Amino acid sequence: MLTWMDSLRGRSLMRLASFTDEEMMSLVDLAAQLKARRRAGVRGDLLRRRNIALIFEKSSTRTRNSSIIAARDEGGGAEYLTRPDIHFGKKESVKDTARVLGRIYDGILFRGFSQQTCEELAKWSGVPVWNGLTDDYHPTQILADLLTVKETFGSLDDCTVAYVGDGRNNVANSLMMGCAKAGVRYVCCTPKALWPDEAVLAEAEAVAARNGVDIRVFDDPVKGVRGANVLYTDVWVSMGEEAKTAERIAMLRPYQINMDLMRATGNMDGRLMFLHCLPAFHDFNTEVTKESGALEVTDEVFESKYSKVFDESENRMHTIKALFVSALCDRASL
Repeated sequence: MLTWMDSLRGRSLMRLASFTDEEMMSLVDLAAQLKARRRAGVRGDLLRRRNIALIFEKSSTRTRNSSIIAARDEGGGAEYLTRPDIHFGKKESVKDTARVLGRIYDGILFRGFSQQTCEELAKWSGVPVWNGLTDDYHPTQILADLLTVKETFGSLDDCTVAYVGDGRNNVANSLMMGCAKAGVRYVCCTPKALWPDEAVLAEAEAVAARNGVDIRVFDDPVKGVRGANVLYTDVWVSMGEEAKTAERIAMLRPYQINMDLMRATGNMDGRLMFLHCLPAFHDFNTEVTKESGALEVTDEVFESKYSKVFDESENRMHTIKALFVSALCDRASL
């Protein structure tokens, strides 16, 4: 019997702080149940006759495909909508688009630039809206990350996550809050020019203190990763910041995750994993890396036994499915 918290019914997810600690972990647990259910060959009807609009301003591999299959696995449908497909924000305001789609669909997943746009969709659509990524936050990614750590280590107890790279991007912001809410120690290793926003950091520190863990920020990656169980990174140049590519590469070269940095954790023979939200510039097979070589992570680490990036990638589907099911499933039909 699948279980989750009744308070999640009809809920939007703007950022992880939108949910209580218990609600967030309930989603991670539900995702694990749904994953086991799928592995057992079950394709259910928890989302029967439920239709979800996928509004994407940014390209996507994991979020798009995870959302489509998450809905389809449980008898629902998902429609992929880009800016050229609809009048979103051009000929029609976000407010009006929200009110139109809210009459047609049961939920909306948004992946785009502005956090304000996502919140406006939630305000006016009348249906649950889930943040699939904005410039500020990436909550669905962190749900998958927490599931990956929990299923690999058996629990999240006595765990330290060290994020290495751009410390004020959307993944770092959400990972910091997700760790705080899950009772996981969080370390951010980043140049001082890219330290987390003070307000975002203060909010996460308050949550972490409540749960008996701490958040630390270092500009020395070797010192920062000492004792870490998870090394996590993201691309050095976020979508929309391509003009800063050369500057970011020069600034972040010392923050590349390589085997020397993995060894600096002191946990090579214990609990240690590498995570990356993907795509990753780890080899010479992309347009970006043909000339520059590996960027945020070396191929040696990416392809090592420590790398759980494809487990993490798969878990995007299970955690997004948990969001859809917890918000839209009619419990009376179970």
